[in-house]
Amino acid sequence: MTKVVILAGGFGTRISEKTSQIPKSMIEIGGKPILWHIMQHYSLYGFSEFIVALGFMGEIIKEYFLHFFSLHHNLTIDLVSNTTQTHQGNIPPWKIHLVDTGVHTQTGGRLKRLKEWIGSDTFMMTYGDGLSDVNLQELLSFHKSHGKLATVTAVHPPPRFGGLTLKGDVVTHFSEKPQKDWINGGFFVLEPEIIHFISDDSTMWEKKPLELLADQGELMAFKHAGFWHPMDTLRDHRTLENIWLSEQVPWLLKKEQSYVLEK
Repeated sequence: MTKVVILAGGFGTRISEKTSQIPKSMIEIGGKPILWHIMQHYSLYGFSEFIVALGFMGEIIKEYFLHFFSLHHNLTIDLVSNTTQTHQGNIPPWKIHLVDTGVHTQTGGRLKRLKEWIGSDTFMMTYGDGLSDVNLQELLSFHKSHGKLATVTAVHPPPRFGGLTLKGDVVTHFSEKPQKDWINGGFFVLEPEIIHFISDDSTMWEKKPLELLADQGELMAFKHAGFWHPMDTLRDHRTLENIWLSEQVPWLLKKEQSYVLEK
């Protein structure tokens, strides 16, 4: 079974209005943490063993999963006999490893601290603050086909500014600015050897390790032109909430199938 690492230990300073009392990965969309949404997307494609790298307020994530069973079932509580009956519900078949990787550890350092948990097999990794409808089975197949150490999902960032066409001071055309550049969208597939590219806790995965892998020809890009959206700001959060309220939620759909769990 291919394990999935989720980096969920950052401070979330760019959305500090929401992260003063909870970690960023626990900010809710439609009443459930974005971490749940990410895991649900992986589960759609058959990936059900997760290693969650904890840091800032990691105890809140531990508490959530410790009480996951009762939170997602109907309960009968008899105060007289002091007994609780849990009624059957729809619980995903997940195995979740919650690992403290340090409050101030950088993204690369968190991966290095997970070395023993990852083991010796190919694994997947993403950030605890971004959603996508990327086909994870196709991503994994692509990685296995090229034989390199690392695959990153390349995405187009969502447009944030409208584009103007001017003639003098007159706007002759307005449109949402097209995004032509590819960026790191997370959703990596990695070989355990990438740990050797990480020095210590202070290493940012997005800096020297990825730069070295690229320089050595060991980093490949899986181009995904579909849905991808980060949750960096309050505006991003509102966008994702509005998508949740729409008829189709891209990251919870697979080949136009219905939701695995009801909204």
